[in-house]
Amino acid sequence: MSVVEALLFDVDGTLADTERDGHRVAFNRAFADAGLDWDWTVELYGRLLTVTGGKERIRHYLDNYNREFVRPDDLAGFISELHRAKTAHYTDLMAEGAIPLRPGVRRLIEQARATGVRLAIATTTTPENVNALIGSTLPAGAIDWFEVIGAGDIVPAKKPAPDIYTWVMRELSLAPARVVAFEDSGHGVTSAADAGIERIVVTVNGYTAEQDFGRASIVLDQLGEPDSPAQVLHGDALEHGMVDLDWLQQMDAAAVASEP
Repeated sequence: MSVVEALLFDVDGTLADTERDGHRVAFNRAFADAGLDWDWTVELYGRLLTVTGGKERIRHYLDNYNREFVRPDDLAGFISELHRAKTAHYTDLMAEGAIPLRPGVRRLIEQARATGVRLAIATTTTPENVNALIGSTLPAGAIDWFEVIGAGDIVPAKKPAPDIYTWVMRELSLAPARVVAFEDSGHGVTSAADAGIERIVVTVNGYTAEQDFGRASIVLDQLGEPDSPAQVLHGDALEHGMVDLDWLQQMDAAAVASEP
């Protein structure tokens, strides 16, 4: 097994549990601002999360859940404006400190920095959303801890396509065997695995717990803290109850059975 040289993090649901009480709330506030009576409930938003990308999610909602809506002539512009408003609301929520990092995330990031392991982001969310989350949960200037940030529309095809991981690894000049991907969803695992990454750590959340993670190396409820050990849902036992760099260097790739 090759030495791990970089940790590649998804953002929403992985670094922080942002979907239900962050992005969903921001979407609804943007809809209200636009005079729309749309209400993305917790249950509905879970179904909409099968589509990656905020603009894509709005279009999917119109195509499948709100077909009676009279579409403007410039639908793409209308969706883009809604999404811009949603991003503004989301960054406001983050500035209020509404969403903390998930357990073990800061510990692992700081351990990587202290030992020279490189950090990168591979996400479908916008750069503005990445900056808002990092800025509200880590020290000032922490966005610079991440050497490469692959976000938003920087690649044409979003997860589950492998494009974002392929782009990030190319920017890092690293082969897939030299990185570990951190994800929370089945689409994210497919994206990382199809990019050739074999070491994939999944931390599930309420929206993703029942998805198929057969191509992941391990599936956990969180990364773990000294006083709050991670629970292994699929995969081999986790020494000390925490994902740390020593364990990552020794982990087996694709250790999870094929069933979810």
